[in-house]
Amino acid sequence: MVNAKIQPRLNRGQHDCKTELNEVALRATPARMALMNLFEASSEPLDVQTMIDYLDRKDIKTDPATVFRIVNLFTEKGLTKQIQLQEGKFRYELASIADHHHLVCTRCGDIQDISDCNIDVLESHIEKRKNFKVTSHALEFYGVCANCQKKEN
Repeated sequence: MVNAKIQPRLNRGQHDCKTELNEVALRATPARMALMNLFEASSEPLDVQTMIDYLDRKDIKTDPATVFRIVNLFTEKGLTKQIQLQEGKFRYELASIADHHHLVCTRCGDIQDISDCNIDVLESHIEKRKNFKVTSHALEFYGVCANCQKKEN
């Protein structure tokens, strides 16, 4: 299991998860509130097992099916987005995070955000040259992180 790095990704000030859940017509249950807080504190996309482990550590009793239902509801309501990083499972992150992509270490599984890849220029080029309206995209880079490279030398 990969442990999520808990480092705030957003500077949202006095953010209220309960209000955010209510705005999308979801009740603010203890599990939903805890998961929203986990998403806000995580520096990488989360898998469902990480969410289950987090709720267990917080003594919030849920079963795996409930966690799947919660994260699917969050995604349907636009609170989170689903990401697939060639691991055979989905990961999720807040949809409110600025558009970015991921660097994935194929050795240790570390995931880092990258936001400075000028994908908007490429999208514009595709739309003009191919007369194709881009509505979404996915771009991930796979390789070996700096820590794993050091271990090899």
